[in-house]
Amino acid sequence: MNLIYGFITGIFFGFLLSKGQVLKYDRQIAAMQFKDMTIFKFMLSSIAVSMVGLYLFSDLGFITLNIKGFSWGAQVVGGLVFGIGWGILGYCPGTATGALAEGRVDALWGMGGMITGGLMYGFIYPLVKPILHLGKAGKLTLSDALGLNHWIVIVFALAFIGGVFWFFEKKKI
Repeated sequence: MNLIYGFITGIFFGFLLSKGQVLKYDRQIAAMQFKDMTIFKFMLSSIAVSMVGLYLFSDLGFITLNIKGFSWGAQVVGGLVFGIGWGILGYCPGTATGALAEGRVDALWGMGGMITGGLMYGFIYPLVKPILHLGKAGKLTLSDALGLNHWIVIVFALAFIGGVFWFFEKKKI
């Protein structure tokens, strides 16, 4: 049943990506040039909805959160690889998949890059494992790190996201 829920959620999210026009190459490039904040607004909206939904469902006992281990090394390396790939291709993995589903053949390069990158990672993992484990902090959330209830952190995060939206709208970007 979880796979069915995931499939339905994925279709709904893909529909929203398409309707929000974040699968368009021109929007991706404009976002990287800080000329069009549509993509960032979409991401921030997704983060806001996810924060509230996941913690609400967790607090109500509908789901159990499975927090993954945190490591500064993995975050830095992963962020660099993700950012370089997005910058070169003009799509992130999610938008490349959505763009391909919409019939944009250029996204095939991204899919090939993801498969190639995954294979390369498998081969070089033993070499990069020490780097990826630098600064290991265990299963850590922001609320744990700050020693605050997660709802306090969520309220401040939502206020911050609201401020970012206000700024983008004021600047008309």
